[in-house]
Amino acid sequence: MENGRIAEQGLVLLGCGKMGSAMLAGWLARGLPATSVWVMDPHPSDWLRAQGVHLNADLPASPAIVLVAVKPQMMADALPTLQAMGNGETLFISVAAGVTIGTFESILGDQTPIIRAMPNTPAAISQGITAIVANGPAGAQALDEAEMLLSAVGQVVRLETEGQIDAVTGVSGSGPAYVFHMIETMAAAGEAQGLPADMAMTLAKATVAGAGALAMQAEETPAQLRVNVTSPNGTTQAALEVLMNETDGFPALLKKAVKAAADRARELANGGDQL
Repeated sequence: MENGRIAEQGLVLLGCGKMGSAMLAGWLARGLPATSVWVMDPHPSDWLRAQGVHLNADLPASPAIVLVAVKPQMMADALPTLQAMGNGETLFISVAAGVTIGTFESILGDQTPIIRAMPNTPAAISQGITAIVANGPAGAQALDEAEMLLSAVGQVVRLETEGQIDAVTGVSGSGPAYVFHMIETMAAAGEAQGLPADMAMTLAKATVAGAGALAMQAEETPAQLRVNVTSPNGTTQAALEVLMNETDGFPALLKKAVKAAADRARELANGGDQL
C-alpha cells in the first residue's frame, strides 16, 4: 500500500467483523505492515489473531487514520474513548450506517477530519461498492487516503453532499437484499413451473450472477443488453411486459422500495432507533 503516512503513524481499526476483516485482509495483501495496524475488537476471530496486528493493545496517540467499523448501537460507547485523537491530525473514516458526520463532530470536535462511507455487503468478498463524503476539515489528501483504503474491498465513488448518502443506502447499501430476494422469487417461480427446487435455485443464482458480470463488463448499457436479449414477440418480451408494467411492475415497485430505504436512513440519521 503506497502511503508512508499510514505505515509510519499507524491505522486503528475499531471493530473487525466481516466488513472489517475484509478490509484488513485487503490492506495487508497490498503491503500495509501488520505492525502498523491496531485492531480493537471484543471478540477477535482466530483469523484476526493470526495476522500479527496489535490486537486490543494500547493505541498510538496520533494515528494517521481511525476507521470505525462497529455497529451503530455500539457507537455511543466506542467514540468517547477516541476523543483524545480528535486533534485535527487523525482522519476518522466511518462505515457505520445511520451515524452522521455531525454526530462524530459533536464528540471529536468540528476541526477533526471525518469521512463517512457507505459500503455494501459484497465488500466482504471484495466485490463491493462504497460511497464516501467528507466534512470541511478533510481535504483532498483525506479523500484520496479513504478511497485507497476502501478500494481494497471494491469500487469507490465520491458524493457531493452528505444528504446523498441516504439515496446510496437505498440503492447499493440495501440493494444486495433486493437481488437476493429476486433470486429467491425466481427460483420459486421456476419451481412452480415444474423444476426441482435445487435446480431452480441453481439456475436463478447463476442467471443473476452472470447477468451482473455481463452488465459490468459489456460496453453496452443495461438497457441495450436488455434489448439484445429480447426477440420481438418472443418469450423474454412476454415476461418483460409483466415486469415493466408502470403500475405494478419493476419500475414502480423498485422506486417505492428505494424510497422506503432512503426514508428510513434519514430517520436513523435524525435520531431514530438504530438498526
